[in-house]
Amino acid sequence: MKWFIPSLILASPLFAAVPYADRVATVTRTPGCVAFWDFVQREPGGAHRFTAHVPAGATNAFPLDAGNYIKDHWGEGREATYADFPLLGRGPFGEAVRIRPETDATFRPLLFVPRARLHDSPIDLKGPNQSVTVVVWAIRESGNHALAGIWHEGTDLKQDETAGIKKVERGQRQYALFAGLNKAGSACGHVSENGASSFLNKYALHKCNSADVSPVVPADAPAAVLDTAWQCFAMTFDHATHELTGWLNGKFGDRWLENPKADTLIKSAYSAWLQGRLHREPGLQPGEDPAFPPDQFYNPPENQLVATKVLRDSGDERVELREYRYTRVQVTLRQGADGKYTETARDLAALRLNPWWYSHDRLYTPANDGTGGPFTIGRVIHSGRSVGFTGWIGGVAVFNRALSAAELARLSALGRAAPIAAPGR
Repeated sequence: MKWFIPSLILASPLFAAVPYADRVATVTRTPGCVAFWDFVQREPGGAHRFTAHVPAGATNAFPLDAGNYIKDHWGEGREATYADFPLLGRGPFGEAVRIRPETDATFRPLLFVPRARLHDSPIDLKGPNQSVTVVVWAIRESGNHALAGIWHEGTDLKQDETAGIKKVERGQRQYALFAGLNKAGSACGHVSENGASSFLNKYALHKCNSADVSPVVPADAPAAVLDTAWQCFAMTFDHATHELTGWLNGKFGDRWLENPKADTLIKSAYSAWLQGRLHREPGLQPGEDPAFPPDQFYNPPENQLVATKVLRDSGDERVELREYRYTRVQVTLRQGADGKYTETARDLAALRLNPWWYSHDRLYTPANDGTGGPFTIGRVIHSGRSVGFTGWIGGVAVFNRALSAAELARLSALGRAAPIAAPGR
């Protein structure tokens, strides 16, 4: 295959050289930055593990261990080491680690900060009134799974992969950024209020998907191709607005899911919307499940109409599609003898996936008793053994607030500046 690098791209002002220290400062001086791994900074002694840039006076630099969650939970496979994460030697901040498409089903390596070293630390973002932003600079070779965050999906699901598992743990999810999940290649933010599942589904479903999608680029492509392939994935959760938003290269974009009741996963959110609506009606309604837990209802605010479209009008009956910020609802109205219209039916026609409305007032708050997960990069612990995301990761940053569009655009520009080699190389 012949690789073509447009000269106009390389000539862009965004590709001007930016010194390493200035790049790091752009991230760390962004208000709310609590940790930034650039895969350049390491421990001065010992194992020389990757450490994070942290605010002045911080006592925890969050050194990253290498682990294989299959060995830890199934007792199979070998130990992981730093040798399992090849280095690129350059990137937005001077270095990048590779997450490879492992072929051994007993080997799923990840980089992580153990729970014992992060509990109640600045990256342990949890509880009420807590916002969060995760930014990852990456090149996606394949996959749609985890990039970084505290998102132990649990190993307790009853499925073929968990047969004979030795360490069974429930979900310990708080927040994380994925490379798309249901919309592969998008920036997908995920948060959880309980660490476990949503809407009676076996999975957590409070997630968003950016409108734009990252390209697929071979991890062994020529250096000139990799240099122009960096993508800035980001997720923000703003507790004040209850909005969870995915951003790719500083842009979020609207994304809607039409006919959610037909979707493999989001049909659970549709059921939660329906049960919440029926529950608000007096008396037991047809189709209402009185055992459905109220804390799992999903009813985004529909108090401000954005637009109305008449789908059909037969004189005595009119069907409208009403759009609100997070939902599109099909409403059937019948005209009475007095000429007034009365609503006779209502159904959810579409759900907004970006931004996604989060129906809770908190992030999962684990106690210090083993019910909290680690912070992981490259993969998360889960009941399956899927390969997940593969490609290069050149930077991971965590903030304790929801960054603005302008701030994310500034961070995104770092991925479009000419990549540099690590200082000293």
